Amino acid sequence: MNTRFADTQVEEQTLTIEEILSALKTTHRLILWNDDVNTFDHVIYCMVKYLDYSESQGEKIAWKVHNEGKCDILEGSFTELEVYRKILQQEGLTVSVD
Repeated sequence: MNTRFADTQVEEQTLTIEEILSALKTTHRLILWNDDVNTFDHVIYCMVKYLDYSESQGEKIAWKVHNEGKCDILEGSFTELEVYRKILQQEGLTVSVD
């Protein structure tokens, strides 16, 4: 028996390192923690200035942190959140990436 296989063409695809990393990206959270140092006004100021929240949103975050001890304030890739973590820490806020 003579079996003839059809020619199979395989298309190669080239991916950049950014495309590969973005496909592997998992979502992380930037968490703001309660402390005894920062005022409500300072927390609200930082949320508005650096994270582009409205004053009303910043106030809700400040109250949640005060009442619950912490609040997720942003989601994204670890690299993106690490930038915001450093900025907010320089402002004196207690933040971590989870």
